[in-house]
Parts: sequence; C-alpha cells; structure tokens
Amino acid sequence: MGIAANLFLAAFKAVAGWVAGSVAIIMDAVNNLSDAMSSVITIVGTKLSEKPADRSHPFGYGRVEYFSAIIIAVIVLSTGIISLVESVKKIFNPTSPDYTTVTLVIIIVAIIVKIVMGWYVKREGTKLKSNALVASGADATFDAVVTLSTLVSAGIMLLTGLNLDGFIGTAISLVIIKAGIGMVGAPVGELLGKSIPKEMVARIKTDVMKYPEVSGVYDIILNYYGPNAIIGSLHVSVPDTMTARSIHSLTRRITEQLYDKYNIIATVGIYAHYTSGELSALQNSILGFVGQYPHILQSHGFFYFAETHTITLDIIPDHTIHDDEAFHRQFVTAITKQFPDYNFNIVMDHLYSE
Repeated sequence: MGIAANLFLAAFKAVAGWVAGSVAIIMDAVNNLSDAMSSVITIVGTKLSEKPADRSHPFGYGRVEYFSAIIIAVIVLSTGIISLVESVKKIFNPTSPDYTTVTLVIIIVAIIVKIVMGWYVKREGTKLKSNALVASGADATFDAVVTLSTLVSAGIMLLTGLNLDGFIGTAISLVIIKAGIGMVGAPVGELLGKSIPKEMVARIKTDVMKYPEVSGVYDIILNYYGPNAIIGSLHVSVPDTMTARSIHSLTRRITEQLYDKYNIIATVGIYAHYTSGELSALQNSILGFVGQYPHILQSHGFFYFAETHTITLDIIPDHTIHDDEAFHRQFVTAITKQFPDYNFNIVMDHLYSE
C-alpha cells in the first residue's frame, strides 16, 4: 500500500511541480520516492527479521528490523539535505511558480492520502510492535504537513504575488532533517540496549510476587532481539528452608509464566532469605542499617559465609551518586564500623529500568 500510494503521489507531484515550476512541489515528489523506497526496505527487513533462529543466530533475526528503521531514517535525512540544497538555490535564484487549479487539486489529494496512510501504517506498526512500520507511519504523517506547507506557499503566491517557494522549500527541508534525526533514536536505542520501561518492570514484579514463596524480585535485566524475542534474567528471594526440588518447581513456573505472558526467555536466580535464628536477626539488623543509609535505593542478596565471617550484599545507589568507587569506600567504612566483627563484600549494583 505504501509503495503504490507513494509512487502515485510522486508521479502526480512531479508533473504538477514541473508544470507549475515549483521547487517545493518537486522536492515533495522526491520525498515520496524516498518513501516508496522506505516501504521496500520495511518489507525486506520484516521478512528477514522473521527468519527462524539457527546455530549462527540462536536468538533469531529480529534485530534486522532495527537496521531497517535506521536505513529509513537515513533515507529521510538524505532527502532533507538534497531538498535543502535545492531550496536554498531557489532563494538566491528565484523563479515564479505558475499554479493552476489542477496543481492545487493534486496537492490537496496528496495531503488527504498521506494523512490516511500515516494513520493506518502507524497504527499497524504500534499493534505489531514494529519500529520500521512506526517510522514509516510517522514519516507519512509528516509528509502531509510538508505538502500542506506547499499548499500554503501556493496560496500566498496566488493571493499576494509574493514568491516564498524557496523559503517554504527550505523550511520543509529542515523539518525533514529534524524528523530523520528523531527517527534514528528508537532503533539505535534498541541496538545499544536501552533501559527497560518501568511499567514493564512493575508488571513483572507484581506477577512474580504473587507466588507465596517469593519475598522479593531484583535485578530484572532484559535484552531485546526484536519485538518478539526478549532474553532476560531476574533474581527472586526465597526462604532458606526451601529444598532444591521446591526451588526447581518455583523457577520453572516463573519462567513459563514470563514466556507465556511477555514472550521473555528468562533465567531465574535465587537469593536465600534467612527466616529464623541468629542469622535472621543479623540479616534484619544489617538491612535495617542499609535502609537508613543516605543515597541507597535498594539492597538485596544478603548472604553470610561462616568460614570467613564475610557478608555479601548488593546495594543500588540513587541517581545523585556519580562516583561509584568513592561511595563504595565510604559505605564499606561505615558498615564495617557499625558491625566490626564481620568482613563485608559489597557489590555496587544498578537499576536496569527507566
């Protein structure tokens, strides 16, 4: 649909622009040609991303779609730069466009077609969680605005005789370039490993905490290999009285739920929570101290090694801490002073969500 619509619009705009002598309309036609190419890339990228996993790529080819979205963004940027050069030339060497009724009708039809195309493609992209389709839909909606600017230029020319063709073309070009830069952001963020949406982390924690054996959920890490392939891990805190068989049952149930509900292939790690005796009292005492310590958002992973009197613990500092090493030294000094009978192995952990 995108290819057919854009080729149709490009042909009619090119004729209208040539007849009217308008660089803005001709650049708009070139933009439609680039959109047709973007649609081809979207189709090819989507087909490649659907290839099943193999030995060379055990997580599948879903990330190909991110590259498709980046290529589309680069095409948009290139179109904007070419358009900018030609439009600036028209500012210094202007020619008077000759708009006719047919020309104006073509421009109006193009606006309507692009608005419908943008809405439809973006809706489908959101439904299918496709960065490439969302980018194409946003580009189509943006094209409607671009063409509307051309119509405004024609209106001003007809009403006042003022030739703003080169200026309107330049403005359109700058907006195209800005849109291209914005379109690069989402797929590049996915490839670089952007943080997990906090809403998703909250839903996962809520679901996992419903298991009566689980007293805490930590270290949720997700890696995206396409919209439908997510590999991840998390830790759950369970009573130290649980048997290996019970833990096996629990982790299997959690991984199956995460896969069925979120399409996440997850590895579940275990933290043992002391439930009674001196170690439980020690654990509560230390965690109480950590909870009152400034700039610590969360602590987890408490464990006591009796042979060396060593306590391991993970802490997560807040966003105001920029020097992890300095804060680590400061905290170890403070907790050792408070509990001098123990050695401490403190791990500086981080939040992996927004």
